[in-house]
This record gives sequence, C-alpha cells and structure tokens, in this order.
Amino acid sequence: MMIRFLAAAVLAPVVLATVVLATVVLAAVIGSAAQAATLDTVKARGVVKCGISTGIAGFSLADSQGNYAGIDVEICHALAAAVLGDAGKVKFEPLSPEQRFTALQSGEVDLLARNTTWSLTREAQLGLVFGPTIFYDGQGFMVSKKLGVKSAKELSGATICVQPGTTTELNLADYFRKNNLTLKTVVIESEDEIEGAFFAGRCDALTTDASGLAGVRITRASNPDDYMILPEIISKEPLAPAVRAGDDQWLDIIRWTVFALVDAEEHGLTRANVDEGLKSSDPTVQRLLGVTPGNGKALGLDERWAYRAIRQVGNYGEIFDRTVGANGPLKLARGLNELWSKGGLLYAPPLR
Repeated sequence: MMIRFLAAAVLAPVVLATVVLATVVLAAVIGSAAQAATLDTVKARGVVKCGISTGIAGFSLADSQGNYAGIDVEICHALAAAVLGDAGKVKFEPLSPEQRFTALQSGEVDLLARNTTWSLTREAQLGLVFGPTIFYDGQGFMVSKKLGVKSAKELSGATICVQPGTTTELNLADYFRKNNLTLKTVVIESEDEIEGAFFAGRCDALTTDASGLAGVRITRASNPDDYMILPEIISKEPLAPAVRAGDDQWLDIIRWTVFALVDAEEHGLTRANVDEGLKSSDPTVQRLLGVTPGNGKALGLDERWAYRAIRQVGNYGEIFDRTVGANGPLKLARGLNELWSKGGLLYAPPLR
C-alpha cells in the first residue's frame, strides 16, 4: 500500500505537468488557428464584409445608387486595398446598434466600422477588441430653437429621443443623475425613425454623438437654421473599428492599416504623390511603402499593403476632409482629430 501511495505521489506531479503542457499546446494551436482564420477567410472569399451604420452622414450613408460614403466606409476600403489589393472589394452590411455586436461575434461581418465607441465593457465582456480611434467625438444634444433652451442643464423634465443599446443611452442617464435632472426618454431603435420622431415633435431634444447631430441637422431638417446643438459635450466617444477577440493577426492588420494612413499624412504622402514617395530616400517612408521589406511579412501580407491603401484611398487627412471635414457634408474642424504634431490626438507608433 505504501509503495502504491509513494508511486502515486511521485507520478501525480508528472501527470499534472503533462496535462498542463498538453492544455497549453492545445490552446496555442487553437489560438494560432483562430488568429489566421479571418485573414484566410477574407482571402478565400475575395471580399471584406464590413459592418456599418444604417445611415449616418459623414460616417456611412448610401446615395441614391446605393453607394456608401463616410469615414467608416473609407476605413473598410483601405483595409480591402491592403489585404486584397482592391479598395472596391468590400461588402457593406448596415447594422442597427442592437445588431452590430452579434453580427461581429457570429462572423456575419469581418470588421465593425460603425461609429462605435471603444469602452471597457465592450472589450472585456463582448469578446471584441478595438483598433485605433479613427474619430474622437463626444455626446451632445440638439433642440429646436423654439424650445428656448440654451444649455443641456435646462432639459430637466424635457423628453429626450435616444437609441437603445448604446453608450449614448447610458451617458444620458449618468448626466441627468449627476446634475439632479428629471429624465424622460423616447427610445426607438431605428436611426431613421428616431430622427423622424424628433423632427415631428415627439421629443424636445435628440441626443447622440455631436458629429452625428451635425449630420442629422444638415441632412434631415427641413430648415437647419431652426435647430441648434447645445454647447455641452457630456462624454468621451473614441470611435474605433472592432474585430473579434483572439484573432490577433487580423487585429494587427486593422490596427496598422489605420496607423499607416495617419503616418502617411504625417510624412506628406497623398494619393496624388505616393508614387513619387517610392523614390524617397527617407528610411521611414521606405519602410511604410514597402521599398524596405519587413512590415508586410510581419503582418502576413505582401510588402505593398500600405502603399495600396494610400494610393487607392488616401491618407487620414484626405479621408477626413472628404467625409466629415471641409469637403464633406458636416464641415467639421479637425479639432482633436488633428495630428499630434498639430495639437491633436492622432499618433501612429513606429512602422518598423
């Protein structure tokens, strides 16, 4: 009996160590397969499935021919150019706030680029990981000038139109609670319907990201001058693309494609002059455009991935200007979305 006990005591740690080692190896194999899954699927399919909003001016909005435009849309095009060689190889999937996360989790889309706020619980609880912020925003309120309100703190007891399942809804409740205001809401999932409810007078104020309010005011109001956006910004809304957790290679590709667009602006590379950049003697530009190899191999792509994204879509500044900036419908100033070297928050780590 003693011999069997000693043998068991000696063997137990060995068995345990073997089980642990096998578990670690299995996890590594599964993790490795998961990491390669999305890239392999996208390459085999020949198109990137991109989840976008059901219609927000400046971010993702279809024209009468069904062609989408906006800053979220452009990120999807840049990714397609980097991975598949053609910015047009994107299939857009319009998603409501309540549909978006399930669509990504289930694999219905490869990427969620849907003016979505990067937050702790979304990463920690939903099995998602966010890429770099592509637009720094904040929540505001829009009212009819006839209401006679000049500040959000005058909205106690007023009815507020808000979409469910959003950080907007949570921020609204926090703001009213913090300021001891009485909150009454009209909750409608559809963006089109909630905007229609506001302009029909079913609620006194509409709340969402300030950039979204600017778009709604311009595109939906019969007379934009009849409405105003109140001065208070009540939250931080870093809007970023999201992918499924555990797919590190795909996350890296999303992350560094965005960073490449920012880096291109910093180095003065545009759609018009990027071919000249191939002749640059600047080592940083040579690495960015794949003249000096290494970055593409590290990502599982060819070396001209960033060059194609810039050549076909443009740098971040070009994208901003034609979607939400001076040449887009919203006419927004760069503000926080300016390069770090010009007082903004955009900063790309070294591409090397």
